[in-house]
Amino acid sequence: MKIHVRVTEYDVCALPEDHMDAGMFTIKVAYRGPGSWAVLRGRLCLGADGTWELEPIPSDRTDEWKATHRFDQMTAVRLAYEAAPKLRINGWTPEAILAHDSATRAQP
Repeated sequence: MKIHVRVTEYDVCALPEDHMDAGMFTIKVAYRGPGSWAVLRGRLCLGADGTWELEPIPSDRTDEWKATHRFDQMTAVRLAYEAAPKLRINGWTPEAILAHDSATRAQP
């Protein structure tokens, strides 16, 4: 009997893993089948053009949609890596959060 092991998800985040806001700023790179990976923020899916849009339910994912929202593994990880520092939630970027944390710690 041959045992198979595969990685099915990566977390990509510009904040440290133990940061209280890391979960909100985490991008998932998720396996979607042989040679097919998605870049996700909750229900939003990253397209090849760099825009985020709602991921349709599986029966509504056309071949055209998949062609622009599914990637090989390394491309998906790269796109998530590039997108992570650009995320903005309630006006905050990861860089601004880290700067604020640093300034707060530096105050006497």
